[in-house]
Amino acid sequence: MHVDTGDTAWVLVSAALVLFMTPGLAIFYGGMVRSKHVLTMLAQNFAVIAVASLVWTFVAYSIAFGHWNGVLGNLHFAGFAHPHDPVPGLHLTVPPLAFAAFQMMFAVITAALLTGAGADRMRFGGFLVFAALWVLVVYAPLAHWSFSPTGWLAHRGLLDFAGGTVVEINAGASALALVLVLGKRRGWPQEAMAPHSLPLTLLGAGILWFGWFGFNAGSALASGALAAQALIGTHLAGCAGLLGWIVLEKKLTGHATTLGAASGAVAGLVAITPAAGFVNSIGALVIGFLGGVAGLFAVRLKFRLGYDDSLDVVAVHGVGGVVGTLAVGLFATRSVNPVGRGLFDGGGLDLLGDQALGVVVAIAFAFTVTWLLAQAVQRTIGLRVEPHVELQGLDMAIHAETAYEHGGFGAAGRSV
Repeated sequence: MHVDTGDTAWVLVSAALVLFMTPGLAIFYGGMVRSKHVLTMLAQNFAVIAVASLVWTFVAYSIAFGHWNGVLGNLHFAGFAHPHDPVPGLHLTVPPLAFAAFQMMFAVITAALLTGAGADRMRFGGFLVFAALWVLVVYAPLAHWSFSPTGWLAHRGLLDFAGGTVVEINAGASALALVLVLGKRRGWPQEAMAPHSLPLTLLGAGILWFGWFGFNAGSALASGALAAQALIGTHLAGCAGLLGWIVLEKKLTGHATTLGAASGAVAGLVAITPAAGFVNSIGALVIGFLGGVAGLFAVRLKFRLGYDDSLDVVAVHGVGGVVGTLAVGLFATRSVNPVGRGLFDGGGLDLLGDQALGVVVAIAFAFTVTWLLAQAVQRTIGLRVEPHVELQGLDMAIHAETAYEHGGFGAAGRSV
């Protein structure tokens, strides 16, 4: 195997950028909760870095990228054993261990996304046990199906450049299952639960946007033209998502909010994730815009359907992931990547059908297994805190700390 030093440097830097997304997510989510819960949100996100990384090292990476069959990998790479052996089906120009590290950060950020769904009401220890098991039994198998060339969805023809199914749809469907098991927050939706610090949320969104360059452009696994196209497409999609959200928000509510701008940017970045290495810049703009618009409609629909996804993981990540994954079947072009030929490039409906299958499989698998797992944790060690803990605030009750000496200040909530 030929190792290219430039490609290796880019993948290692990209791994660091993706890791940085999890503290960014912690700040993004931390600003959106009430001040009495902010430290718990930060603690959950930081702790999941350690938990998911260890599970990935010892078992999950091997299940995701080892070769046994199209459904599961073997344990050849368990504990990062055989670090110099090639990854089945991949022709890498970077050390296999660099690839393993890069993919580790994907598992970390995907597990961390679930903290937003159960915000304000999850036990710290119960969530960490849940997250460890979730990486093993939900994330790793789906990563094998979609990311590994030996996985059955990838072998069938699914194109998922950086995680439309594995990260975004997976997180959205899992978030819905998790909140249905947890139940609604006490007082929701009658009681106002406004974000306590929108400046923190905007800062977190900026860190996520920055890290997303490593997330998507790093998935080229080489420092060449494909990485450059993925990077510029990622940025343009974030811009289009932001504008799409706030323009529609202004039309519907009369106000373009800062929370809407942050949410729209993230929705656009989510939507381009599966498509970044398959579409050109105009396609990326369209996909990002569709992600922002769809995300806002999905947030509004949450209140009608009555499920309490605290920080809109289902709407932003789940719906955005569906939009982006299906869009590959429309906008993929051989001028960017010869493996992708969508409907608008004369490819017919075949690729769109494969993408739709991937969407259905990811939703069904992630929702079902996560619901069973969350039920098991809730019925054994417990996943939801007691009512008095929720009312007091998780920060003081669980961690014996507060984020602010005199409590946080109020802020305008999301317009819906």
